[in-house]
Amino acid sequence: MDALSKLDWSLVQTFLAVAESGSLSEAGRMLGISQPTAGRQIRLIEDSLNVSLFVRQPRGFALTEAGMALLPHAQMMADGMRGLSLAAAGREEELAGPVRITASMFTSEYHLPPILARLRREEPQITIDLVPSDHSENLLYREADIAVRMYRTEQLDIVTKKLGAFEVGCYATRDYLDRVGRPRRFADILTLDLIGFDRNDEILRGMRAHGVDAQRDWFVTRCDHHTVYFALLRAGCGAGFVQCGVADTIPELERIPLDVQIPPVPVYLAAHERVRNTPRLRRVWQALDDGLSPHLS
Repeated sequence: MDALSKLDWSLVQTFLAVAESGSLSEAGRMLGISQPTAGRQIRLIEDSLNVSLFVRQPRGFALTEAGMALLPHAQMMADGMRGLSLAAAGREEELAGPVRITASMFTSEYHLPPILARLRREEPQITIDLVPSDHSENLLYREADIAVRMYRTEQLDIVTKKLGAFEVGCYATRDYLDRVGRPRRFADILTLDLIGFDRNDEILRGMRAHGVDAQRDWFVTRCDHHTVYFALLRAGCGAGFVQCGVADTIPELERIPLDVQIPPVPVYLAAHERVRNTPRLRRVWQALDDGLSPHLS
């Protein structure tokens, strides 16, 4: 513990990131550094402590016995640094400064730009870092200040507000439907070329909830990246499921009326309770609330 406490904090962060992810490249992504830099920092911390912290395995890096022994102490240091950062951020009284927002790739592309453009006009002293990601950035680690999420956060110390839900429908291009016909029942869409997800099972679970034993190979085109999924739909690859508020603005798309209700996608705002009420986060939170709410049911 004494030796660890004398290390540069950035080295301890890298140790924790590799221990958590088991990967130098993923640790680098988490910390915003290159994979070689992460590797050099691990070697530096090992040289400083004169121990081997990781052993390379086929699937990445695993902690050695020494690494396991040091991990709780490094986590205590991280908790202390996060507490210090959050306490300082929670006392900020200035409206000016940066706010880091994370949201899904689709939300970041189709919903947030006009909201953030209006915010920049009204509050030019606030700068915005937008992190489009379909992974959950950790608010406790200050990877983001505010998150727009499609699920309720269960982490302690996180303030969450449900804004509503995006309506979801089944769509295809008019040209495609002119060619293959227009189904009127949920069961009829199985005759269409369906666009689905690859590893994500949301669509499969939704269809199974309606008594349809959906299988992955029913979908002839598959993609987990939601904005690319939407591009495939617009290009005429077949029928797929998308937010109505976005699809209805695209002239070439036509909604397929079905005899079942497709579950809507809930939308939440989330932030750490210690920073939620700082002036600029409160202002950005309100801008997101005001901007997203008209599109939600």
